[in-house]
Amino acid sequence: RETQRVPDVHAFPGHIACDSASRSELVVPLIAADGTLVGVFDLDSPEPDRFDADDQCGLEAIARAFLDSLD
Repeated sequence: RETQRVPDVHAFPGHIACDSASRSELVVPLIAADGTLVGVFDLDSPEPDRFDADDQCGLEAIARAFLDSLD
């Protein structure tokens, strides 16, 4: 229920690869106003350490806009 920025998916315990080319990942949970987890935004990259704090802030803003549209 919190954003995960994973610079190296191969070093992340329990990582489940959806794409064998994935090397890094940014995952933002989508939590409705009532606290229900309705999904996640999940970005993968074939480049290690691809995502930074700016990417995280941007995707979290998109997530908020998406969740606001559900109300």
